[in-house]
Formats: sequence, structure tokens, C-alpha cells
Amino acid sequence: MFTSTDYDKLEQLMSEKPENRTLIQKLLSSQEETISAISHEIRNPLTLVYSTLQFLESRHPEIISDRYWRSMREDIEYMKQLLEELSSLNHSTSLSRSVFSFREFMEHIVLSFASSCMDGPIEFTSFLSPSLPTVCADRTKLKEVFLNILRNAAESINGSGSIRLEAFVQNHNIAVQIEDSGCGISEEQQNQIFQPFVTYKSNGTGLGLAIVRRVIDAHEGQITVTSTVGKGTVFTILLPI
Repeated sequence: MFTSTDYDKLEQLMSEKPENRTLIQKLLSSQEETISAISHEIRNPLTLVYSTLQFLESRHPEIISDRYWRSMREDIEYMKQLLEELSSLNHSTSLSRSVFSFREFMEHIVLSFASSCMDGPIEFTSFLSPSLPTVCADRTKLKEVFLNILRNAAESINGSGSIRLEAFVQNHNIAVQIEDSGCGISEEQQNQIFQPFVTYKSNGTGLGLAIVRRVIDAHEGQITVTSTVGKGTVFTILLPI
């Protein structure tokens, strides 16, 4: 599995010599095909196991309270999540672009996330600039990007706290900032969080932010993070207009 740094180096090699581009593109295509094949081979038996587990629970609901059963169920659900995110990572650079209002798009994101914060200890606020333009981008993948960062922000808060999202135009770019008052990320971790399979959460796959980074890169944008341990984190995403 290539890391984000590896992809940056490959991009540099492709720009240096035209003949490098064809060779590297074949290499990346081969990698994606291999991941897809492995995921397919694992997904089929895993789906069968999960279906059997659900059937047994419907016939014998008393087993749901058994701690060993719960542990097995959590492991299977983790594997399902891992396969889904691995598939997302594998296809994160393949964009299906369409033209849409970025402000209306972000309004849906805000409403979707705000509903999950209702009656909870987290205060969620937002500001969407009226000047946000129409864009040509992959709507589905960008939705995944912003909701992923917002969910991470919520998970970083222990108890009460706040999350703020702002979207505005900055120097021919759309800027989206998501700030939280969570536990923060150490400087060492900030250098690693966009690498595949790097996670500091007990139930994380380590693919979420790797997918985020690759989707933003595919849109020729940028993502940065600033954080202070014990105070909170700010993710900033720039997308070219």
C-alpha cells in the first residue's frame, strides 16, 4: 500500500520524464486491481458469516447479551468497515464530476451533521459565505470528506465541547475550516495521520483521513491540520475554483 508521501514522489517522477508516466500508471492500476480482487474474495465469505450471525440472533436473541458473542460481532463489523474503507481508498482518485452550487452542497452537510448533534453535549455552529460559487467536482466523495472530518472532530471531544465549520472564498480557492475543542493531536501524530492504516483510535481502521487526503489531492486541492494537545484541532481544506 502506497502512502501519501509515496504518491507525491510518484507524481514527481511522472512529471520529470514522459516515459515514467505510462510505467507508473500501469503500476498504480495493477495495485488497484489487486486490492479489488483481494477485497472481493474476502467480502463474499464475510457477508455469509455476517448473515449467519444475524440469523442466529433472530432465532436465539439471548445470545446477544453474551460478551464473547458481542466481541465476535464487533470484530466482524470492524472487518466489514475495513473492507468498505479499503474500497473507498482504492477508488478515491477516480472522480465523477458534476456542476453544483457549493453553498447548497455545504448546507446539506451542515444540516446532516447538526441533526446528529441535537440534544447532545456538543455545540455545532457554522458560517457559509453567500459568495460561495458553483463548482465542478465529485459531490459524493467531497461529502465523504467533510462528514469524515466532522465525525472525527466529534469523537475527539470527551464530554461537552464545540465544533465550528466555516466555508468561504480565499485567493481563488474555496476554503473550508473545521475547528473543534477536542483532545488535540500531537505534532508527531500530525505528520502521520494522513498515512493509510495509521490510527490513534481504539476502533479505527486508519483509512478515513488517508481517503480524505487522496480525494482532496484528486481535486488538486490541499488539506492541512493545526492542533494543540488539550485545546483542539483545525482542519483546513482548499479547493481550486
